[in-house]
Amino acid sequence: MSTIRFERVTKRYPDGTEAVKGIDLEVQDGEFMILVGPSGCGKTTALRMIAGLEDITEGELKIGGKVVNDLPPKRRDIAMVFQSYALYPHMSVRKNMGFALKLARVKKQEIDRRVTEAAEILDLMPHLDRRPANLSGGQRQRVAMGRAIVRDPQAFLMDEPLSNLDAKLRVQMRAEIARTQRRLGTTTVFVTHDQTEAMTLGDRVAIMCDGVIRQLDTPRALYDEPADTFVAGFIGSPPMNLVPALIEDSEIVLPFGRAPLSDALRSQLAPETARGAVIAGLRPEAFEDAALFPPASRTENGSGRLSFTAPIDLVESMGHELFAHFELGPIAQAGAIGAPAQRLVARVDVTSSVAAGAPAELIVSLAGLRLFDAETGISLMRAEPVAA
Repeated sequence: MSTIRFERVTKRYPDGTEAVKGIDLEVQDGEFMILVGPSGCGKTTALRMIAGLEDITEGELKIGGKVVNDLPPKRRDIAMVFQSYALYPHMSVRKNMGFALKLARVKKQEIDRRVTEAAEILDLMPHLDRRPANLSGGQRQRVAMGRAIVRDPQAFLMDEPLSNLDAKLRVQMRAEIARTQRRLGTTTVFVTHDQTEAMTLGDRVAIMCDGVIRQLDTPRALYDEPADTFVAGFIGSPPMNLVPALIEDSEIVLPFGRAPLSDALRSQLAPETARGAVIAGLRPEAFEDAALFPPASRTENGSGRLSFTAPIDLVESMGHELFAHFELGPIAQAGAIGAPAQRLVARVDVTSSVAAGAPAELIVSLAGLRLFDAETGISLMRAEPVAA
């Protein structure tokens, strides 16, 4: 078993700063776990505690069921892949990959076997006799991964290993890492600040902020059911649009207009949230150019759609889709709450004719509407809808 378990683990520095605050987390055997969050959220500190490079102030850290708080790094059977590659420039790829095994006095024949196997997995066979200076950034990162693989450790720890690569290489290496991890089945903890990496790589993702885990779930669940406005605004590219709203009796009032609360949405809300100020969240794909819909179907009664006109101030073409940025004023005109103008993003079909500097009629579907507490930002949606 190569599980990794944090039990109320805290890291407190001498000046009183708490980088990690009592986190509970279990990385299952063979799982690909992502720690993601903004700079300073504590994700790298958590990774370094697994490796033994940071002391644990409180709590217990277990690897394979054994408490390792006081175990030195070399006895934890962990392999780490760093952002900076950390390769020996005077050694060939072959020697870089096998160096840790040589220090461990593994027989040369066994070293050669393991290095060859790892090189085949990572497509490094033609480069085994080259030095790091003669390799591309992606090839160097594969060498760093190969050095970790040959050790056959209990777990891989990866600290932002793709951040030094250009955009194209990052995409290639994401796929390479995912394939390699699935093939080896080794427990892996991967740290990144890039939510795209988190969503495409991880079996589960732990989103961290200010030293705590704000939500731990599968990428799909994080996208569909964010636990709070921080997660909603962090996951997704572009992230979820968040706007002030009001629940009045059986209706919800939004900057786009007012609409009946659907039975599906009502079943997910706790009784105490039946009315009052809330924060409404809608993903960019909830919006579309109204010109692409037949006029009669744009806001059919009970359709769960609202039609509105907004000034478009920027259009970004992604080739297969368009991101239309627009601004809406507060919803005070609807008898609701005063708020500053909201800057929103719509993901519209590439055939749309929306243009910067011109108003456009948009349709918003409320099917994916998510509601959050106006003060705490915590989701008001139940994990399971209540049957009527």
